[in-house]
Amino acid sequence: MLVYDFKMPDLSIIAYNALLKHKSVYKKVPKFCLINFDDLSRSHRCNPLDPSAMVDITDAIESARTILLGLNRSWISKAGDFFVESPINFLTAIIWFLRRYKDGAYCTLPHVIELMMLEYDLLFPILLTEPEITVFVNPFRSAYLNGAYEQLEGQIASTKIGMARLSSPQLYWVMNGADFSLDINNPDDPKVLCLGNNPQKIQVYGAVLSLYVSRLIKVVNQKGKLPSSLIFDEFPTIYVGGSTGIDTLLATARSNLVATTLAVQDAAQIRKDYGKEQADVILNIAGNVISGQVGPDTAKILSERFGKILQEKTSLSINRNDTSISRSTQLDYAIPASTIASLSSGVFVGTVADNPDQKIELKNFHAEIINDHAAIKAEEAGYKPIPKVCTVTPEMVTDNYERIKSEVQQIAVDVMEMIRNTPELSYLLVNQNGG
Repeated sequence: MLVYDFKMPDLSIIAYNALLKHKSVYKKVPKFCLINFDDLSRSHRCNPLDPSAMVDITDAIESARTILLGLNRSWISKAGDFFVESPINFLTAIIWFLRRYKDGAYCTLPHVIELMMLEYDLLFPILLTEPEITVFVNPFRSAYLNGAYEQLEGQIASTKIGMARLSSPQLYWVMNGADFSLDINNPDDPKVLCLGNNPQKIQVYGAVLSLYVSRLIKVVNQKGKLPSSLIFDEFPTIYVGGSTGIDTLLATARSNLVATTLAVQDAAQIRKDYGKEQADVILNIAGNVISGQVGPDTAKILSERFGKILQEKTSLSINRNDTSISRSTQLDYAIPASTIASLSSGVFVGTVADNPDQKIELKNFHAEIINDHAAIKAEEAGYKPIPKVCTVTPEMVTDNYERIKSEVQQIAVDVMEMIRNTPELSYLLVNQNGG
């Protein structure tokens, strides 16, 4: 299971105690894993750019797109624009260079961030040593050599500014480790993974968690794996797009025994963060819909989805001489939009999908969920706290941060030395002044 916990640890503590309670039913008990940027002692470490999972350059392209669109949500509706695609190509080149350099020994997001901050005189020659990314880097190098600095900064500065927000010792610590892999439904190594966000740090954490989710979906949505569940609280706070987008997941994952649950406050949230077209696809492709009180626009969409049924109407006519009653039937909405927009707490409407061999006669519902609040309170009182993963000191975090910076500087020194000692690469040393 994957649990995207928007307000860590609200859902994580429920998942942890549920796992403790039901350990006996598993053939192989899943490992409980956490990503928590606020409390490093209760966080495992995982590299979302794990080189073993990055098979070709398309993986780097998808990762670059996920990070940058997660950082700049306004770019989602501008896909294809020059000043959107250029930063994505630039970040793709850096990710794929590190994936190829020494077989991915330094292929982590922290190393990517530090490498892109190098001076252009160093960065472009270094990247051009990798033939596969020449086509990505040449336009930037040409602009630099021709003195088109304004264009170059327009292309690259937006990438650097956005990525600089991710440059923190805490993020570097979590993303530069390998405590677990993202194949949570691997029969040999199952996991329950909780990704923790913080409502006060959505802009930073959301982009990184989007990358974790994007990479995880690709390895989970495969045949021959264990049944699994992906639960997203406040789904619009992360971005999952590209070929591993949430619409693709909803369309294909069911056959691979992956159940996907998206929780949103209102359809307007998805439109705001994903754009109208993709929001409509997400809303229409979901097989099961459960809704409480929502806004008028979403209520109208749901009412139309639940369809119309034959309803009997009675009309009463009174005049001086007599009273007449007439009855008729007509098609009308099964659950009117006004009803959905004014539901009470605990009352839900919805529709469910069925299978050919498991028909559901009444697919639409309008009912109240009756909770045993005393039992829930007693269960919560018995919850065990999530244990510490390890002891993490500020010195360890700082040392890791400085080590990554020094490793990138050493990469620059080593590659530049290789270029100087390789005659056929000497042309890469030509700078913008012709020197």
